[in-house]
Amino acid sequence: MKVEHGIVGDQPEPGAPREGGMLTMASYTSITSLDPAKTPAMGSTGGTELAAIYDVLMRYDEDEGEFAPQLAESLDVSDDGLVSTLTLRDGVTFSNGDPLDARSVTWSIQRYNDSHGDGAQLWESMVQSVEATGPYTVVFTLRQPWSEFPAMLAAGHGMIVSPRSVAGEDFVPIGAGPFVLDRFAPHEKLELSARRDYWDGPPHLDSIRFVGLTGDSAKVEALNAGDVQLAYLRSPRVIRQARADDRAGYIQTYPLASVLMVNNSVGRPGGDVRVRRAIAQAIDLDAFNKRVDDGDGLPGAQIFPEWSPLHPDVEGIAYDPDSAAQLLDAAKRDGYDGHLSFLGVAAAKSQTTALAVQSMLQAVGFTVTLDLQASVADVIKKLNVDRDYDLSFSGISLPDAAPVNKLTRALRSTSDSNYLNYDNSEMDSLLSRLQSTDAGSAARRELLGELQNLVNDTVPFVALGAAPTFTLWSDRLYGVDPTIDSILLFGNAWIEP
Repeated sequence: MKVEHGIVGDQPEPGAPREGGMLTMASYTSITSLDPAKTPAMGSTGGTELAAIYDVLMRYDEDEGEFAPQLAESLDVSDDGLVSTLTLRDGVTFSNGDPLDARSVTWSIQRYNDSHGDGAQLWESMVQSVEATGPYTVVFTLRQPWSEFPAMLAAGHGMIVSPRSVAGEDFVPIGAGPFVLDRFAPHEKLELSARRDYWDGPPHLDSIRFVGLTGDSAKVEALNAGDVQLAYLRSPRVIRQARADDRAGYIQTYPLASVLMVNNSVGRPGGDVRVRRAIAQAIDLDAFNKRVDDGDGLPGAQIFPEWSPLHPDVEGIAYDPDSAAQLLDAAKRDGYDGHLSFLGVAAAKSQTTALAVQSMLQAVGFTVTLDLQASVADVIKKLNVDRDYDLSFSGISLPDAAPVNKLTRALRSTSDSNYLNYDNSEMDSLLSRLQSTDAGSAARRELLGELQNLVNDTVPFVALGAAPTFTLWSDRLYGVDPTIDSILLFGNAWIEP
């Protein structure tokens, strides 16, 4: 599959924006909570829905390759990189008419962290203080320079919730975004209507509806029939066909999107680095791609592939079944029984993945049993909460705009998102140094080479490859603004009749 980024596809040149109409989007999965502290702000998990209600302080400008103000007017960084000063736009209001000011921003961020929102621990480890120094000025004092700090203000922390949202017994979604809530049925649909007092002018659309459809092929069929105008796709086969037809939309290809998770805990099989390395060397990535993704995937053992601007020119762990068998035999001589359990979902593709991993590991001498749960929620509980697994399939999905934030959350020993239970002081130090380097710099690429070497040595996970996400849209839809992690902004969107 060809690697692509940004807005792609054949679409007629737009005329003047048209007013009115309802936009319907088939999301990747139905959102279950409209509280940003409870729903991770990514395109695949409800970030687009949340941004429509709350907007974001900063957004990622794909064309410029940098973060730009959105609800904010500016973000200024001190020469030493330790102080970031956020200036808000004067006159921005929440949907209930209250002003979005510095106090509401500091309150919302504190609530987000107190509620353990996605990325809260990373924030608290890197940010020393947050202070409202004026009606529309917020000063962030950092513990060390942090080049990817603006990315936090473009995601969950930057989705500002009105203090009045929690004035009653139940949470009420009051934000400063271009749309307000009409109807919300968790697991079914979300309906929003346009705000005529939105800070950037009234939206062109009258309303937006988000629906859940099962299967990427069904989403494409719904778009072709005119039932939806956007569809979030993750199937490599369906994406390849859509791009072969030069369909329009927004595509992002994420390094490390396919990962074999290994529980590194002492007492687990993966607590032995020999076992982890044997697992990695037993996986034939090309065969895995053919079996699981019909050959349409982007297999690779490197964290950042050759096509990535952050590629450090360091190879990943190579397929070597003979070495894998020898390592496993050595572990068995020391008392390991060779058994592994694979945690997954009892659904078609998950079962195909599990069976592919099982056959490759058993070919070098492992005994693998499948622990297939009834739902994704059951898997998440065992993997992320209980940490009760040996192996599982997941992804870390590194966005170009802020890859080190994701790596830090996945690999730092003290991170509450370190579901691998990986504990390595050298990695902690390396991640800290990476956070202080400028994006795209030679120094960052050099450190990423060190990181790849350390991953090769310690094998906290098995990299299986990159993968695209594609938000396919109707050729009558214009003005959609993408930002970080495949989140879309609809304040300027319109539909041609």
